[in-house]
Amino acid sequence: MLPLGTPLPRFELLDPRTGRKVSSDSLDRRRGTLVMIICNHCPYVIHVLSQITAIGKESVDRGLAVVAISANDVEAYPDDAPDKMAALAEREGWTFPYLYDETQEVARAFDAACTPEFYLFDGNDRLVYRGQMDDSRPQNDVPVTGRDLRAAIDALLDGRPIDPEQKPSLGCNIKWRS
Repeated sequence: MLPLGTPLPRFELLDPRTGRKVSSDSLDRRRGTLVMIICNHCPYVIHVLSQITAIGKESVDRGLAVVAISANDVEAYPDDAPDKMAALAEREGWTFPYLYDETQEVARAFDAACTPEFYLFDGNDRLVYRGQMDDSRPQNDVPVTGRDLRAAIDALLDGRPIDPEQKPSLGCNIKWRS
């Protein structure tokens, strides 16, 4: 996992909904930044999609910069193509950008391994949380609550320390191009 304290990797990626590029420098990161590495087709992402939507909206409403990023190889996984990303973001009513990492360089800069993965940076662009949303998985009966990620966001925004014991995310491997 990316070490805590790592600076926010800079990026400039296409937002398929608007056709414009969004850069990390264009975000209002004063209170912090939530980066979610996701994709459309992963059963683990689909399983927590309602909480991705809820946490994303709540975080934006509380002043965090929020972006979701998909880096999968769309030739091998066409359900993750930019037009499908835009459709998902529209259907979910996301108030944050869902960006396409065509070169996969940004996912590599985050040391991302799977979808979904969550990264929370403080107002100084330092990593304070990386890991799972909660303990729920498609194959268990644990309710999807977003407990771990919500606790980190709450602590950040309340000025409290964030527990450094963090569980890595589990999900589908990122579909890297050969």
